[in-house]
Amino acid sequence: MSLEGKMKSRLYVGNLPFDVETIDLEELFAKNGLVKSINIIKERGSGRGKGFGFVEMGDQQEAREAIENINNKEFQGRVLNVDLARNENKEIAMSIGREELR
Repeated sequence: MSLEGKMKSRLYVGNLPFDVETIDLEELFAKNGLVKSINIIKERGSGRGKGFGFVEMGDQQEAREAIENINNKEFQGRVLNVDLARNENKEIAMSIGREELR
């Protein structure tokens, strides 16, 4: 898959519960198609989730379906924000305030 195609199937998932596990997201997103990868961003020291992550779906259509079906829906007591990922390094840098990753 081209880089452009990969970016269009990669999703940013925000407002995650801090204790969410990979299997939880896999079960949620698999209802919309193939889940290729999941990356939950965690704090280095504690391993606790930072409240956001990335999910790569099988293709662009599955990614669009996941956005339509999951965005603004409640999951484990929190309303999720799901959208196409812009740039994973930039999203992480913004969350931790590090310029060098941008």
